[in-house]
Amino acid sequence: MKRKLLVFVFLFQAFAIFSQVSNRIEVSGKIVVDSDDLEGVTVYNSSANKGTITNEKGEFVIEVALNDHIEFGALQFKDFTVIIDEKIIDSKQMTVFLVEDVNKLDEVVILPYDLTGNLAVDLESVKTFNPNMEAIHFGIKHSSAYEFSDDIRSNVENIAMHSQGQTMVNGLNVINLVGLLLKPLFRSNKSKEGKAKNASVNIPINTLTTYYSELFLNENFGIPINRFEEFITYVEANNLDYSLLETGKELQFLEHLTLQSKQFLKPKSEKD
Repeated sequence: MKRKLLVFVFLFQAFAIFSQVSNRIEVSGKIVVDSDDLEGVTVYNSSANKGTITNEKGEFVIEVALNDHIEFGALQFKDFTVIIDEKIIDSKQMTVFLVEDVNKLDEVVILPYDLTGNLAVDLESVKTFNPNMEAIHFGIKHSSAYEFSDDIRSNVENIAMHSQGQTMVNGLNVINLVGLLLKPLFRSNKSKEGKAKNASVNIPINTLTTYYSELFLNENFGIPINRFEEFITYVEANNLDYSLLETGKELQFLEHLTLQSKQFLKPKSEKD
């Protein structure tokens, strides 16, 4: 009887292990980074003890299952772990945006959609922006597709409150989102705050960042693509309170932009 029981337990464990292995699927991924260091980035599935590296185009293929831990690492980046969710499983695609900052990986964005592009702006050359990550724009159509690592704008994390906290949406830190995508559009030189009406004209935005910023405002606020700069100017010209750009006021700033966008989109007859 004992032998039969031991054999049954052994077969059950073997079946469970086989099921986990057989349930893994291949996911095609791509690394995007503001440098030529696309090749040789380690992509390691610590849940399966298997890994791979990116090719010269930053592409990789790895087998994953739901809730697997995928680690990205290279000498020039800080190691970062991503937990595979259902959206990545369903799409079988994953694009990882890496932002370098001298041996430091400040931001990682995971997309289960096939989007690529160089989204990092050379911070040294952008004089009208605050240093660090303030000059990075990502256009987000569905915020649940993204995961952000903590940065200097992140509050102290209370894991117990995530189920009820209002700043987390499908795992996305809304405060980080506002800090990355919206604030940079309205940040001018603080010493020239009195010239707010011309602030948007002085902001150097290259083609890629303009494209992704336009998409973000279009998808989330309904701003037409061809009225992108007009909306920026409108918000700043209507007594924009620049204190809303301070850390800790992200939600108030988001509410302000929502109200401004509604006013901006009204027909001229209603505005008058």
